Amino acid sequence: MNRVFVEGLSVQAVIGTYDWERELSQTVVLDLEMAWDTSSPAEHDDLAQALDYTAVCRFTTDLVQQGRFHLLETLAERLAAALQEQFGIRWLRIRVAKPGAVAGARTVGVVVERGEG
Repeated sequence: MNRVFVEGLSVQAVIGTYDWERELSQTVVLDLEMAWDTSSPAEHDDLAQALDYTAVCRFTTDLVQQGRFHLLETLAERLAAALQEQFGIRWLRIRVAKPGAVAGARTVGVVVERGEG
């Protein structure tokens, strides 16, 4: 199985558990890796058979912005389930990072992997 990826999708979102975090937008950076059979889209040069990464990015951005999650773990789990359902993705890995969340660390985050691929 081949994989389609999106690296460094930056989204402004309300995320965090502290009161001050609930009052402002912060940057969340996502890396997505999704199993997809690319042989037929490649053979026919047909976007309709491909995993449309532009649509995946729009869907992801909307979910993250509207979610107003407290935890990165919740965001990652809900996004994984939603992407699998919306796009029929059998396997995916999502890395969610929150740059600047911890003093002294460039970024912190969580990685989830779901499905078989």
